[in-house]
Amino acid sequence: MSKYLLNKFLYTVDRDPELVERYRSEPRETVQWWEAERANAILNVHGGECSTWLKFDDAGREALATHDYPRLFELGAHPFLTLTLFIAMFERDHAGPLGFQLEYAQRLSHFSLPYPDIST
Repeated sequence: MSKYLLNKFLYTVDRDPELVERYRSEPRETVQWWEAERANAILNVHGGECSTWLKFDDAGREALATHDYPRLFELGAHPFLTLTLFIAMFERDHAGPLGFQLEYAQRLSHFSLPYPDIST
């Protein structure tokens, strides 16, 4: 699994409010579309330059398609990228201050040091 590609997905989706909503409501379709259309675009380069070899493996594709952020963390997704994107998607579904952040922390609480490697 390319940690770079995984983090690139999280980063680019989080920066586009329309993509955030699309990913929330149609995760599997959004992952498939993004992988086909955006995965090989060079980050922050406009003008058609792209690579040709990047794609998700089955584990990464499934974790993204099911919003499985503990599994994404296991696969090497950066926790700040998952947290900011999933706050944008799911904070509205949780009551009280820090509602989603507390759930995020609880669902990742089974991890102990050393954490999975998040370097790319």
